[in-house]
Amino acid sequence: MLPVKSILVSQPKPNDENSPYFKLAEKYKLKIDFRPFIQVDPVSIKEFRQQKIDILKHTAIIFTSRNAVDHFFKICEEMKVEMPADMKYFCISEQTSNYLQKYIVIRKRKIFTGHRTATDLIEILKKHKNEKYLFPCSDIRKNDIPDFLSGNGFNYTEAIIYRTVASDLSDLENVYYDILAFFSPSGINSLLVNFPEFKQNKTRIAAFGPTTAKAVKDADLILDIEAPLPNAPSMTGAIELYIKKANNIK
Repeated sequence: MLPVKSILVSQPKPNDENSPYFKLAEKYKLKIDFRPFIQVDPVSIKEFRQQKIDILKHTAIIFTSRNAVDHFFKICEEMKVEMPADMKYFCISEQTSNYLQKYIVIRKRKIFTGHRTATDLIEILKKHKNEKYLFPCSDIRKNDIPDFLSGNGFNYTEAIIYRTVASDLSDLENVYYDILAFFSPSGINSLLVNFPEFKQNKTRIAAFGPTTAKAVKDADLILDIEAPLPNAPSMTGAIELYIKKANNIK
């Protein structure tokens, strides 16, 4: 194993000064940079209208990210659609449900919150089968919630409200890191869109989640660090285990 001195994380730089990435960098004297490999572009009102979706014909909204919340309410604002007081909101996590207060008075609304994952949220949806659901999402999204809804006879509409596209990474063409850390198949796609002739050489690749790991392998790249692990549930934890071995730290 070659020692690790530099890491590029394919996400925005954390705002929290106590981020485990900063602690990792300090502890092992690493250079850790952050750069989003993907960006989110809203669909236009014209594109949304082409989907022929009447928002107010639904009784519940499913939110799986803060991006979805932002873009959904932006469309509502532009179309002058006001959410009725009895609209129900099903959120994938407490973080997402708390984010709703940016747009609505949450203490007066019916909000149902999952613990963290789509599986958690599905358990809640099972108890509310009679709603007419609207699922605002990206053009690239996971299948778990839509597959559950369609497979179990739920009345729902999928609304594409933003697109996930590759960021321009051309300024990184001659910049090299010991580890590249990815969190979604879209990140791997962005790498290959920006650098079609990418050669992994001595660069190690870290992937969070099984779909990201599969995307790495499907791209004929070597997956060196996979997270989560039983003894390392986070990306930083998995990277730290690797660094201890690579840098020969006892």
